[in-house]
This record gives sequence, structure tokens and C-alpha cells, in this order.
Amino acid sequence: MDQERDAASRHTPVMLERCVDLLAPALAAPGSVAIDGTLGMGGHTEAILERCPEARVVGIDRDPQAIALASARLARFGDRFVAHHAEYDDIEGALAAAGADRAHGILLDLGVSSLQIDDAERGFSYAQDAPLDMRMNPADPVSAADLLRDADERELTRILRDYGEERFASKIARSIVRRRETEPFERSEQLVDLVRACIPAATRTPGAGNPAKRTFQGLRIAVNRELEVLERAIPAAIEGIGVGGRVVVMSYHSLEDRIVKRAFAAGAESQAPPGLPVVPDEDLPYLRLLTRGAEKASAEEAERNPRSKPVRLRAVERLRPTPPQRLRRNP
Repeated sequence: MDQERDAASRHTPVMLERCVDLLAPALAAPGSVAIDGTLGMGGHTEAILERCPEARVVGIDRDPQAIALASARLARFGDRFVAHHAEYDDIEGALAAAGADRAHGILLDLGVSSLQIDDAERGFSYAQDAPLDMRMNPADPVSAADLLRDADERELTRILRDYGEERFASKIARSIVRRRETEPFERSEQLVDLVRACIPAATRTPGAGNPAKRTFQGLRIAVNRELEVLERAIPAAIEGIGVGGRVVVMSYHSLEDRIVKRAFAAGAESQAPPGLPVVPDEDLPYLRLLTRGAEKASAEEAERNPRSKPVRLRAVERLRPTPPQRLRRNP
């Protein structure tokens, strides 16, 4: 009971009602299966199980602490909830855990969870001094401290520029390499101080927050291979639903949203030349966009839950199986 209350009190799910509204039409039939690919502390899964009494949910998470907290919270649903310890691209493994060939709904709430941010010892937050860890799965072999110790200047620059979208990536990387010769990076405060010294005060946007934010984002994405997993997860989710099934994805920065947008658009567009009187089946769209562009949290939710401010939600429904020719072409 303590764990159940702990999970519920430590996290406010982002765009909860909208996510359930989008998934519920696909989860009305008896035996429906939903996959919550980013279980976290179970808030979205709980809402799906309450709203869709005919559905079962498989919750995926790479973090064993999240699995334990969410499982305690969701124990009252019995076998309607199954936990699957894996990265969220393992849609096939989640389906096997449910004994199903296809899911009817899949939800992905990307990025770092409240559980990980709020636990200072996990090292995700630049606002608190802690060991530089940043691993979503503590059993993974490479921590942020390892990366800062071993990566060369060119690789560090790429990580900070491409994943953190950091304007001063090369300057920060050069400073890291120089500093680590005499002082290993072991705690977040060391890195925050270095980044602050590298970014001229005149270039900082008022109200933009800690100047180390982008550096921490880049390192976190690299440590957890987040974009690599996402590149596999989106096609797996699309192919993991049957006709009438729905996929809902919430992204928190442009790198994630770009991957989602591209994959959804590829399935929702006709491949036939304009003006063709009869469109061959293989050129017809196999997805239908359920959102007009990317939806944002309401002003009220953003005020109530600041972590919802950057969210971009996109959703699709499967219209027909993916033509083999297009399946081969898709990323």
C-alpha cells in the first residue's frame, strides 16, 4: 500500500485524459490489449484500465524501480496488468507477455520520468548535486561519468551538438577533455560549473533556466541510446497494432518529435502520383492521423504541471496492413 501511494503521489501523468480519449475507442472490445511502452509509475496505465474495463495492459519499462512501484499501484487490477522489464522498442516481447499477435492500442510517453528526475542519486538533474549516472536502467554498462571520462573531444562535441542542440558544444567538449586530465567528472555540480563557465552570460536567454540543461539532455540521450531505441520503437509500434488499432506518442524535444512525425507521415500519405484516376492498393495510406499536427498541453495543465510544457502529442490509427513494398522502404 505504501508503494502504491508513493507511485501515485510522485508523478502527475501528462495529458492523461487526452491520451485515454484517443486510445479508448480501440480498447472497447473484450480481450483488447494495450501496451504502455513507458510505464513509469503507472499513471497512464491505471487510467486506461479504469476507463476501458475490457482491456488488458502490458507495461514496459527498463527501470526495475519503476516496475516495482507501478506493479504495487496496479495490483488491484489482477491479471489485467502485466509488467515487462525491457526497453520500449520490445513491442514483440510485450505482445508475447500478453499472449497476443497484435495490440489494439500503444502509448509511448518519451523522455526521462519523474521518478528518475526526482531521485537525486540517479544523477539526471542539473539542479541537485549528485553522482553523474543518468542510466534509466541501472544495470546498463555506461554511465554519464564513464562517457565523460572515455569519449574523445570529437565524440563529446557530436553528443552535445546533435543530442543536446547545444550552441557551444565544441567549447564545452574541449573544456571537459582539458579538465578531466586533472579532475575526473564524478558529480553533477562539477559539470554544471564547467558549462556555466563556457557559456557567455550575454548569450543566455532570460528565463531559459540553467545553462547546463542542454548538456545534460545530450548526455542523457547518449547514455540511454534514446534516439536509437525510438528509431526502432516507432516502426515496431506501428506494425504491432492491427487494423483499427491506435498509437499515441508524446515527445518532449524536437529530436524525438521529428522521428515520430516522419514515421506517421510516411504511413498517412498516398504514394501515388497526383491525378492518378485509380490509386493502387500498395500506394494507399495505411495510417490515419488522429491529431492535427502536434498537440500541446493546455495552458491550465502547463501551469499545474510544468513538466507538461514541452510535450508534443501525435496519434495515428491503422487503416489497413502495411503494403510489403512500403514496409521495406520505411525507416
